[in-house]
Amino acid sequence: MNRRLREAIGDRPGIAEKKMFGGVCVVLNGHMVGGASRDRTTGHGHYIFRVGKDNTETAEALPGGEPLVLGGKRLGGIFRVTEEEATDDVLSAWAALAVSHVSALPPKPTD
Repeated sequence: MNRRLREAIGDRPGIAEKKMFGGVCVVLNGHMVGGASRDRTTGHGHYIFRVGKDNTETAEALPGGEPLVLGGKRLGGIFRVTEEEATDDVLSAWAALAVSHVSALPPKPTD
C-alpha cells in the first residue's frame, strides 16, 4: 500500500514519510498529503488524503472517497479511500488533489 501511495503522489522536493495515524503518511514540506494503513483486526486497508476544507465539494465528486471520521467527529478536509476502491486512476486523482492543496501551504519550519 505504501508503495502505491508514493507512486501516486510522485517524487518531488520536500517529500518525506512519517509514521502517523497507525500507518505511514507522506508529507510535503512538513504537511501531510496522504497516508496508508491497515486495520490490525480485519486486515482491511485504506488511504487518507488531506485535500483541504476548500476542496470538499471537489473531493465529494471523486470516486471511492468519504470524509474521514475519528471518534465520531468528521475531520474537515480529510478523506478516506478503501484499498478495494483505490484503482490506480482513483489513487492518482486523490493524490493530485491533495498535492495541489498541500503545495499551496507555506512550508513548516524544520528543527
